[in-house]
Amino acid sequence: MTTRPTLALITTGGTIAGAAASKTDTTGYVAGSLGAAALLAAVPELGDVAELQAEELFALDSKDMTPAHWLALAHRVRARLDDPAIAGVVVTHGTDTLEESAYFLDRVLAGDKPVVLTGAMRPATALSADGPMNLYEAVRVAADPASAGRGVLVAFAGTILPAASARKQRGELAAFAGDACGRIEAATTVRYFAPPVPRRPAVALPATLAELPRVDLLYVAAGSAPDLLDAAVGAGACGIVLVLPGNGSLPDYWEEAVVRTAAAGVAVVRASRCVGGTVSARSVDERLGTRPAGRLTPAAARIELMLELAAGAPQS
Repeated sequence: MTTRPTLALITTGGTIAGAAASKTDTTGYVAGSLGAAALLAAVPELGDVAELQAEELFALDSKDMTPAHWLALAHRVRARLDDPAIAGVVVTHGTDTLEESAYFLDRVLAGDKPVVLTGAMRPATALSADGPMNLYEAVRVAADPASAGRGVLVAFAGTILPAASARKQRGELAAFAGDACGRIEAATTVRYFAPPVPRRPAVALPATLAELPRVDLLYVAAGSAPDLLDAAVGAGACGIVLVLPGNGSLPDYWEEAVVRTAAAGVAVVRASRCVGGTVSARSVDERLGTRPAGRLTPAAARIELMLELAAGAPQS
């Protein structure tokens, strides 16, 4: 007889726990209305997969998630992973900022135990709600021995994505895309496309860290004024990620402000507003004092810079 693993389920709110006045309402609902017990009750089949220890950490619409919530979530997930009785952790989360929380957790959590995030595009009260199946599949992924050593994962609509590349790209049921590493077939079989790859070392944040340094994202469109940069620094930003066209192309009329900002000790990262591609190092970086984001999305580049500033040293 196969022994079921014991998993921790941490809920943070989101659409997966949302409630609306009517079963036909898929908008206008209140996110985070249902607690962990209600999510479990909707999927009794979870008991066939794992023993679940469930708790509610937040009851948020994920648009209201902040770096302070990331720190609290990471602290709680780490505590559950440190429990020898816990084989893995599943986190339910709103989809709007799920990719940011997943990336942050992936960068600060060490160890091989699976951590899997999931959510939903329809509230729990809707006809054909997608949350119950997504939760079931996430638990399947976290319970599968092949998920060990893969870092933080996102399980959504039958696809398994590494946190490093997961990105919400559509307002549809299959909302997330990225460099998929596996599939959940027929809702019961977890299949990975390749063995785990070596992970970067987790970022060791100071034990006394109460908040992350402020890093702002500035979206640069045609004609955007560079005084946005001065405003962000004036408001207390310790770093700036510029979301630029193409290969992180900085408008000429922004150069003076960028040089002034970098010279003042505020880190400035060039990222791209394109969905894919790489922002590579160029001569402009040496001249202006900027750095390229590489393959990181703007949101991930922001998190990396926050962690670098918090840890006090560049991250590899």
